Amino acid sequence: MLISAKGRYALRCMLDISLNGTEDNVKIKDIAERQDIPLKYLEQIVSTLNKAGFVKGKKGPNGGYRLSRPPEEYTVGMIIKVIEGNTAPVSCLADDCGRSDKCVSMILWKKLDDAVNSVLDGTTLADMMDWSSRGQLIEIEIPDY
Repeated sequence: MLISAKGRYALRCMLDISLNGTEDNVKIKDIAERQDIPLKYLEQIVSTLNKAGFVKGKKGPNGGYRLSRPPEEYTVGMIIKVIEGNTAPVSCLADDCGRSDKCVSMILWKKLDDAVNSVLDGTTLADMMDWSSRGQLIEIEIPDY
């Protein structure tokens, strides 16, 4: 599975809103500048996140975006899947493969899919906020999965 730029940008956007939207709405222009994401592309991403109910927008001078729920309630998997769709590492997991009952490789692909989803679904925006607050990302201990 290769997460596209759109998926990575969506995650960075949600994290940016989490970190900067505790008091006020976060302007999309500010997110684009901080995260080095093209504004027009970010607008498309935020539209998808808004339609999914992940963010809520407000127009006007104090307008911008904020999370619809607390960061603890969003997993990375939720965000990636709403943007990317299926995260299966091979198409035969996503589609009904006629060979799946006799293909030993399916065991490997299922294990890989389970491992990826375990990480994506087991990591919240709150976890990422915690990692960010530590400041030195290099020194963060990465758990074995």
